[in-house]
Amino acid sequence: MIHIGKAIVISFKDGGEEVLERVLSVLTNEVQIEPMQADTCPVLQYPGLEIRQNQRRVLRDGSDIYLTRLEYGTLVYLASYPGQVLSQEQIFEAVWNMDSDSCQSSVVNVIYNLRKKIEPDSKNPTYIKTVIGVGYKFDMLK
Repeated sequence: MIHIGKAIVISFKDGGEEVLERVLSVLTNEVQIEPMQADTCPVLQYPGLEIRQNQRRVLRDGSDIYLTRLEYGTLVYLASYPGQVLSQEQIFEAVWNMDSDSCQSSVVNVIYNLRKKIEPDSKNPTYIKTVIGVGYKFDMLK
């Protein structure tokens, strides 16, 4: 059984650790907190595809690819978990930041448009694979 909870992401500039400690001390009295260290990589590189997160830039074979906010968010989310199958609900909740009551067509449309932009052949995708009945996975091998 998979349980997906709510997450709060807080980032601070230099010296923000003291503020974080105060926030955590207040919150721990009210809610259960499980600290996580973000495993973010500013550049995700795969054969023929580069995602420069600090620049919000995607390159396919060295050329810039324009992506909408939802396409970019979906790509980064999938590429951050290469080989892991993610359901439409997981993708929708992570990228749209909403509950997944009616997410199916939204995710399908974004994946369709994303494939047209990043895949060498969108009808035979090499990066974003469909796992029938389950969801999608980012395949790191081209």
